[in-house]
Amino acid sequence: MRQTSKFIKFIGGKNLFFLFALLSLIGLTIFIYDRVSYVFYPVLVIVSTITPPLILAFIAFYLLNPIVNLLERLRIKRIWGIIILILAIAGILTGVVLLTAPLIEEQIKDLGQNFPNYLAQLGATITDWVQSSFLAPYYEEGYNWVVNNFSNLPSIIGGYVISAFESVQTVASTVTNIVVAIVTFPIILFFLLKDGARFKDYFLTLLPPSFRKDMHKILHNMDTQVGSYIQGQIIVATCIGILLYIGYLIIGMPYALTLAIIAAVTSVVPYLGPTIAILPAIIISIVDSPFMLLKLAIVWAAVQFLEGNFVSPNVMGRTMQIHPLTIIIVLLVAGNLFGVVGVILGIPGYAILKVLVQYLFDKFKQRYNKIYGENHGFYPTVEDETKNS
Repeated sequence: MRQTSKFIKFIGGKNLFFLFALLSLIGLTIFIYDRVSYVFYPVLVIVSTITPPLILAFIAFYLLNPIVNLLERLRIKRIWGIIILILAIAGILTGVVLLTAPLIEEQIKDLGQNFPNYLAQLGATITDWVQSSFLAPYYEEGYNWVVNNFSNLPSIIGGYVISAFESVQTVASTVTNIVVAIVTFPIILFFLLKDGARFKDYFLTLLPPSFRKDMHKILHNMDTQVGSYIQGQIIVATCIGILLYIGYLIIGMPYALTLAIIAAVTSVVPYLGPTIAILPAIIISIVDSPFMLLKLAIVWAAVQFLEGNFVSPNVMGRTMQIHPLTIIIVLLVAGNLFGVVGVILGIPGYAILKVLVQYLFDKFKQRYNKIYGENHGFYPTVEDETKNS
């Protein structure tokens, strides 16, 4: 009986009725929203409009805030430090664009024109290899299967193209959102850098005093986890792009700068990004020569070795503490649920969720030890239950 009363106290005691009422209210809210979701359409439009610039601003905030803090420690007023930093970055980006834009434009145009030829030559090479190998008897069957099953592919593609042209309004809306994000992103970033700490303090004042300490701890842990991931991943991706560009120049890889930029951008997504980035280089290398493919393999292995043993351990550290298998699962699930946005934001979202779950689990252990006694350990033994009963 005593054990039962302890269990009732553990799961909430008198507050248990409040918990049931809260869950019922949440369920009723979800039910009503499902019935009249059209009423909230303007809210969804507003959220979808402001979310992209907010995400960009937060990413830039985590990259630039440490530099602004450093300038502030050097006795430069924060607002002047922000202005100096933004002007310096704008000048550097303008110079880089002016210097590299003609070369990148030429390489992208050339690659866009020649890439179909690379694919055609790759297909011809694979066909010749298959016909001269033990798979030759099955080649005709496979070819006929592809022809029979995909003979109407052009009409299907044509239907999608027609639908795409009919969706001019959607395209215009997307372009509008991109323009809004580009225009509003610097403004949001400026105020985040200037008043970021004030925003957090103001949010904490909205909570009851008994919750503020715990919420401050949660926000601090989230900030540390997400900030370290964003800073580290972008630095690692930049290092990969620079190392690959140097390697591509050494081996004489065509379109070295464009391929290195593609690798740097896609490497922001861990594990899956580098796999996608290497595919265009592999196709170009196979068509160029087998020796180029060998040189590409050496360069890629060297870059992965340097990234895995020197760059990531020193940049990322052990702050995230996420197993590689967990990262892959999170990316796959987030990608299926939210598309490209899910792939990009899946790991930061997981980091936030991990902080919340860890906090709730710690509270669970504290409550258990408070009610059942610390000497019992985390779970009561059979002897403990017999004694208490």
